[in-house]
Amino acid sequence: MSTTPVQPVTQDQPEPPRQPGVPAQSTGTKAPSGRDRYFDLLRAIALFRVVFYHLFGWAWLPVIFPSMGVMFALAGNLMARSLGRRPAVEVVRGRMRRLLPPLWLLGAVGVTGMLLGGWSPDSEGHPGWWWIHLGYWILPLSDPPYGEAVHGIHGLIGDEWAEQLAVPLWYVRAYLWFVLLSPFLLKALRALPWPTILAPIALSAALESGWITVPSWRIDSNLTDFGAFGACWLLGMAHQEGILQRLPRYVVPSLAPAVACLGLWYMLTHGFEPDHDLDDIPFAQSLWSFATVLLLLHFKPSWSKWPRPLRRWDRLVTLFNSRAVTIYLWHNVCIVAAQSLWDHLWDVPLLEEHTPWLLESPWPLLVVVWALTACCVLCFGWMEDVAAKRRPQLWPDGSRGARARSGPRSAPGPRSGAHRV
Repeated sequence: MSTTPVQPVTQDQPEPPRQPGVPAQSTGTKAPSGRDRYFDLLRAIALFRVVFYHLFGWAWLPVIFPSMGVMFALAGNLMARSLGRRPAVEVVRGRMRRLLPPLWLLGAVGVTGMLLGGWSPDSEGHPGWWWIHLGYWILPLSDPPYGEAVHGIHGLIGDEWAEQLAVPLWYVRAYLWFVLLSPFLLKALRALPWPTILAPIALSAALESGWITVPSWRIDSNLTDFGAFGACWLLGMAHQEGILQRLPRYVVPSLAPAVACLGLWYMLTHGFEPDHDLDDIPFAQSLWSFATVLLLLHFKPSWSKWPRPLRRWDRLVTLFNSRAVTIYLWHNVCIVAAQSLWDHLWDVPLLEEHTPWLLESPWPLLVVVWALTACCVLCFGWMEDVAAKRRPQLWPDGSRGARARSGPRSAPGPRSGAHRV
């Protein structure tokens, strides 16, 4: 299973059509400024669904809304936008600068806790490689190591905290590879748009069928994730490049449901169940996410401002987008801590005797999880501002900017005739 990676998208209006292979800046039109609130809303829903899924574990949640595919598509769109304006080296360096410091902060806390819990080279069985693999906490080209057998703190956090800490890191690794490959992917996209977009799905099919085998599990995991979500990343880039807009209007509504049905059929015929859901069937994931992202981009409205029914959610959505990486990296540990704290309520005889249904329900636990996640936003979220070279804020929900734009209220002037004698 973001971060992030996960940056705000600022495109407001569809760009005029341009010829294949022509960079965005060559059209001579200035891209509109401001945030695209539709993309912000999709990112916020994706993050909320990820937290919801990791707590409840319902297998159908990734089917209802494939969050990972949506997040990769939004990141690909932003990446193509940046590559159309600035040199590739500068863009890649900037994306890495935004992504890695929050990971380093997570590693500083998490790895320190694992070492204090007894994690060491001897526990891994290969001391030499152990120290080298720790470098993946600095540059996550592969999955960083973690202490599976590290004990928690009794009554505060469970023994599985280290394992859950590492669960979201696959997304950081996949995102980093997508960023590094984006300059080459964009060139291929401009030269051969649809063969490039469909190539990851073909790769996923080849891996699934065994036509391609990779001996190293570290390389295999990278190829599997590229096959599952590469088409979504490329769809985001294609939308920014105007490739999707050049399709006849009937193509996407006709094609996407057929691809989704194929992915749904493959999922149902390959062991879809609570312990083996869409995330564990990469080829079905690639088809279903591709179809969903294609529809979401095809029917995309132009929201420079919120529609009236959604204005009440402005501050929450702004906060989610400003702290997307922090929420994604820390929410799993918050779930483990919330479960440990919630178990203390069983020690209250009144609750255990009269309201066991409340203690067994995961819904109140969801409130505790979000409360702890909010604490992580306050404690660790400032690193996202530092990484983006912004002034650090504790709670960036946009309220400070709104007050600054409104300005101080001017004092009322004297009434007409006030100085008459």
